Amino acid sequence: MLYQLYEAQRSLMEPFADLAQATAKAFNNPLSPLAHLPYAQRMAAGYALLHRLGKDYEKPEFGIRTVGVDGVNVAIHERVELDKPFCELRRFKRFSDDPATLTRLKSQPVVLIVAPLSGHYATLLRDTVRTMLKDHKVYITDWKNARMVPLAQGEFHLDDYVNYVQEFIRHIQHEYGNCHVMSVCQPTVPVLAAISLMASRGETTPLSTTMMGGPIDARKSPTAVNNLAMTKSHSWFEHNVIYRVPSNYPGAGRRVYPGFLQHAGFVAMNPEHHAQSHYDFFEHLIKGDDASAEAHRQFYDEYNAVLDMDADYYLETIKTVFQDYSLVHGTWDVKNPDGEAERVRPQDIQTTALLSVEGELDDISGSGQTRAVHDLCSGVPAKRQRHYEVQGAGHYGIFSGRRWRDLVYPEVRDFIRDHDTPMKSGGRKSARSAA
Repeated sequence: MLYQLYEAQRSLMEPFADLAQATAKAFNNPLSPLAHLPYAQRMAAGYALLHRLGKDYEKPEFGIRTVGVDGVNVAIHERVELDKPFCELRRFKRFSDDPATLTRLKSQPVVLIVAPLSGHYATLLRDTVRTMLKDHKVYITDWKNARMVPLAQGEFHLDDYVNYVQEFIRHIQHEYGNCHVMSVCQPTVPVLAAISLMASRGETTPLSTTMMGGPIDARKSPTAVNNLAMTKSHSWFEHNVIYRVPSNYPGAGRRVYPGFLQHAGFVAMNPEHHAQSHYDFFEHLIKGDDASAEAHRQFYDEYNAVLDMDADYYLETIKTVFQDYSLVHGTWDVKNPDGEAERVRPQDIQTTALLSVEGELDDISGSGQTRAVHDLCSGVPAKRQRHYEVQGAGHYGIFSGRRWRDLVYPEVRDFIRDHDTPMKSGGRKSARSAA
């Protein structure tokens, strides 16, 4: 019933949020009599804040139209390459009419960014994608909101996540010969499993994999997030955070971990920070600091947009990663699309170069959790492995913001470049000048 109660509350709040927005505009419009009343600016700021606190946040756009490549603006066309029931493989195709720029674009490495399926949309990695596009052909996994997936599309398990990643890698390999893979936070574990299984079968594995801020070994420096998963039983999660999607969504009846519960958990981790941020937004509006107010809007438009996760996937992730530590214990079996169980053996990876990235102040994936991947991948030569700790960076700082752009990205770019090899010809070619 909790999901239904939330939907009822959201429907009740929607007209008041719309009214607050209209009232804020009335107090701000110089042609409105209300704008000339005492404290009009304060009233406008108050109603604008009420609107943002009460509105519903939908999935944002990536909105990347152009990027600068060596001083030349390159057009970006975003398109879906593969459409799976629970995920889209999205490509950011680059176009240029400048022959020299086009030559550079075509010769640059191909990178698959595996975005987290842990509450927020893939657009959380917008800054990651925009920065990577300067020197790489970029694909990203865009996970779907489970409440929008009809029951007829079937179930979604952690095994399916691993199989999706392998399918996406093979698709890009077919196009270009091979690729590099970057995983941010939650997907470090299933990505490592995907590459391990490919190596065990004798398949061609990615040229390199970059793993950033993920719980490869959640036993190391456990955070508040880890402790919750470790201290609560499997049945506790099933009975306290899993609900069925209401009838007003395409996925009606599907068991999910609702986005609104996840969002409440995000806020509860640091409520004082969020309260202060909203108060600062109010103050910025009063002072007419439009730049700071807009920065607040952009951040919370992304932060407040959350998706539902399929219950099977979520519960299996809790058990496999945070309770049984199946990856580090060598006891994880993944079912392939044919239903056959295969053991995950990271030690079988030999040709994929390995870069791990951690933030010094990461409060989501603690120190050492990502670095543990190097101990598991004993088959990769030491000269093809590297670890980088970002001083002063928290969890989001390793893939978004100034530290990502100035410190982390050069390390990632150079690592990929150092372990890139000439790509095989093949796959379909476009008649247009694109890369």
